[in-house]
Amino acid sequence: MLFVCSRNRLRSPTAEAVFAHRADLEVASAGTNHDSETLLTQDLVEWADVLFVMEKSHRTKVQRRFRTALKGRRVVCLDIPDNYQFMDPELVRILEAKLARHCPET
Repeated sequence: MLFVCSRNRLRSPTAEAVFAHRADLEVASAGTNHDSETLLTQDLVEWADVLFVMEKSHRTKVQRRFRTALKGRRVVCLDIPDNYQFMDPELVRILEAKLARHCPET
């Protein structure tokens, strides 16, 4: 699974860190902006089985830039605004709650 936000500095790296410990999941994160820590690429989109974007604007950018690479992959919008710092406990709680239905603990 791939977590996507704007600059890959706060929300998506937090999500990656929160779920990286899970042996049943492969996770990565990237950003849609050109100044991202890790820029979203076609290779990353093709690697992911599902993309979790933080905002609707991210979903729009992903669908516009990588339409052919998506090839039926799900793009799920988590609706998490850019109001949190890296590993903010509230952000972690929100991520765990929103992802529980998509990737329950095994």
